[in-house]
Amino acid sequence: MNLVVDIGNSTVKTAVFNQGELVDFVQDSDLSLTKFVMIAQKYPLKHGIISSVVDLPENVNALLNSVGVKFLRFTSDVPVPIQIHYQTPHTLGADRVAAVVAAHEQQPGKDLLVIDAGTCVTYEFIDKQGAYWGGNISPGVQMRLKALHTYTNRLPLVSSEGDVPMYGNTTETAIRAGVMQGLRFEMEGYITHMLRKYPELLVFLTGGDEFSFDTPIKNIIFADKFLVLKGLDRILTYNETL
Repeated sequence: MNLVVDIGNSTVKTAVFNQGELVDFVQDSDLSLTKFVMIAQKYPLKHGIISSVVDLPENVNALLNSVGVKFLRFTSDVPVPIQIHYQTPHTLGADRVAAVVAAHEQQPGKDLLVIDAGTCVTYEFIDKQGAYWGGNISPGVQMRLKALHTYTNRLPLVSSEGDVPMYGNTTETAIRAGVMQGLRFEMEGYITHMLRKYPELLVFLTGGDEFSFDTPIKNIIFADKFLVLKGLDRILTYNETL
């Protein structure tokens, strides 16, 4: 069994995999790692992989090492089962790599667009030959809502939960609809643009924020909220065979 730990900007996700299949999953809202410890002690684990987009303090590293698992720390120097053509691989987020690895594993021989809607929204392209060419980074839902409040004098901080009309009829709904509808149109724009060049393109949608697509393009979208974790497990297994 493999232990997979994905430390993001706002959450810590921990999963257990057995021969590529997800067995268990927990999520911590901070670096206390309470749920991580519980799941790590629940299963007979020997190998694990850690991906982090933040620098970890010594006490967190000590806690991670205390569970008796031999961890692979995922960095740009770790081999992966795809070709990476990013010009600055040392600056490339591990979660971005893991997501495209998982998508390529599930749909080999296909041109793929991977959209991860979390703190930021990332758009990644990997072609049918397994070559990753890079992607784009855009502000996520909460970042957009907070920016409208922070960088103006009068606009309130609005929750993403609530009515999302096509046209807002209050300041609150205007902000929420502007952010949510705008992000949906942004995603659809990327997909439509990519489809012109890659007519058989498939799209993977993952991340903490969910979006619905009431258009014909929804037929080519695969929603998988565990895509990054699956990619990390695949990378760990790949390195165990080298």
